[in-house]
Amino acid sequence: MKSFSNQTLETIFRRRSIRLFEERPVEEEKIHLILEAANQAPSAHNQQSWKFVVIQGEKKAALAQLVSHQAAGFSKPSKSILRMAGRSIASAPVVIAAMNTGTLIDHGIELFQIDFEVSSDFFRTMEIQSSAAAVENLLLAATSLGLGSVWLGILFLIKREILEFLGESRGEFMAVIPVGYPARESRPPKKRALDYVVKYL
Repeated sequence: MKSFSNQTLETIFRRRSIRLFEERPVEEEKIHLILEAANQAPSAHNQQSWKFVVIQGEKKAALAQLVSHQAAGFSKPSKSILRMAGRSIASAPVVIAAMNTGTLIDHGIELFQIDFEVSSDFFRTMEIQSSAAAVENLLLAATSLGLGSVWLGILFLIKREILEFLGESRGEFMAVIPVGYPARESRPPKKRALDYVVKYL
């Protein structure tokens, strides 16, 4: 791995998706810090149209069971990935769910007074962008504190069931993030060279 004198770059390049965790609990102070970091992300019109739900103990075990149960209704490879997600949730001492609240959509439609269909899609996209930035902050903060984490995007396939489980009747599901101390080292994924992903004009 590259070595940097800059701590922020070091954390970015060190971050890995961790799916198996040690049994030891995560300190409340660290949970609070990674949530604070998530809340510092940039957001459209500074609406901070995100919400985080911290899930532990019996409720976390129930979420892992829900995911594994729902996996049965899908064909491969979705079934396999959902079951893997369920195992990651079960393994982690704490899980953080992130969602959009819809407040930016309401605010934007009222502020800009443009066609509902156009403005709704526009501000929904901005909510997704804002929440994604918050989740990335959370992942990087976890790495910087010696914790592992993984963004379980596959759970979007069962987003209605997840929101119902969380007791959230309004809003849009974004991510479920297991957090804990890594059970083992994870190899860095191979990334495409910049020549493939960057264009200069």
